[in-house]
Amino acid sequence: MIPLSSEFDKNLEKYAELIIKVGLNLQEGQRLLIGTPAIGRNGVSLELAPLVRLIVKKAYQNGARLVEVMWEDDQTRLFRYQYAPKDSFEEYPTWRTEGAFNFAEKSDAMLFIASRDPDLLSEIDSNLILTSTKSYLNHMKPANDIRRKGLVNWSAIAAPLDRWADKIFPEIPQDERKARFWDVIFEICRVTQADPVAAWKKHINRLVTRASYLNNKQYTALHFIAEGTDLTIGLPKAHIWKSAHFTTQMGFSNVVNIPTEEIFTTPDKGTTEGMVSATKPLVTAVTIENLVLTFSKGKVVDVSASKGEEFIRNYIKTDEGASRLGEVSFVPHSSPISQSGLLFYNILIDENASCHIALGSGIKTCIENGVNMSDDEFSAAGGNSSMLHVDFMIGSEKMDVDGIMEDGTTEPIMRNGEWASKV
Repeated sequence: MIPLSSEFDKNLEKYAELIIKVGLNLQEGQRLLIGTPAIGRNGVSLELAPLVRLIVKKAYQNGARLVEVMWEDDQTRLFRYQYAPKDSFEEYPTWRTEGAFNFAEKSDAMLFIASRDPDLLSEIDSNLILTSTKSYLNHMKPANDIRRKGLVNWSAIAAPLDRWADKIFPEIPQDERKARFWDVIFEICRVTQADPVAAWKKHINRLVTRASYLNNKQYTALHFIAEGTDLTIGLPKAHIWKSAHFTTQMGFSNVVNIPTEEIFTTPDKGTTEGMVSATKPLVTAVTIENLVLTFSKGKVVDVSASKGEEFIRNYIKTDEGASRLGEVSFVPHSSPISQSGLLFYNILIDENASCHIALGSGIKTCIENGVNMSDDEFSAAGGNSSMLHVDFMIGSEKMDVDGIMEDGTTEPIMRNGEWASKV
């Protein structure tokens, strides 16, 4: 083996090992698909080839039978939006989704690399982006349905790109930005600790313990109070709080987000009431700033935003469930991502800086026996169905959250953005 030449090389090696052993928990004899279509993307950026090569090497060293990579180039993606016929955006390269389905149906492993230039499509018609996103989601549904049933050990990670680093660190010299970004990634992913794998096991145990505590409470609703927010979210009976630590139906544990700091469940789709103000921009292919939503009987009835308002208004009209909540998550303000003081313009990371909620599809595994429910049964249990799912951050150091019991009494869950009780 070639000696590692720098601290960066050592950390990159540890990051790749963390992805294989903790994120994916890749099993001997499994196949691995890297850069699977996710979040409307076609694959992994060519710029990330050095990291991908290292992950591939680690996968084979850990017993992978076959590793396949789907690549993507930002410029060719942009060219399509700029020059392709407008009536072509309902099309999708089905060989990609068929490949993802092939891996999913055989219970192989999947790695999503959620790295993107936040401003790549900033000048593109948001309606065109939404059309393309819906086409992708329709084609990906068969593979995603298998993955959501717990038949695939998968994980999502991030890695710096040049343009992304420029966006986050405009105040430092350009030739230092990407290295600074890598330092942050290594820190928030616990790679810099002496034994990252052991550190992650300890961290996951804390999250699982907190989820178990909330499951024992079985609150009927949650009340969020902060500046610009007075929101009550009802919870279904037999709801389940979860962390990003999953166990597949084959018994393989995996961590679906690296980094992760959240505890989450699925709301009752018909009971959200009140107003909520986003505390960070909602970043998809379009950036929505200063978003404020008003809910009545579980449905969004009013929308305002200083930027991207048209996109979010069209988004919630996509189907009946797009205007209702599918997820509610707790993240303490003291999380490493929050304490970094950075806005990453990437939901994979930013959602772990703040309590957040999601418009769109609910999470079947967050209702007892939900994974075996049909869509109609899930709906009858209070779950929300939609082709879309988008998270946005609502927490801050000023947020208080109460749990509402069945008899109407309340008790504190969070005060000033931190857990109100030790577990």
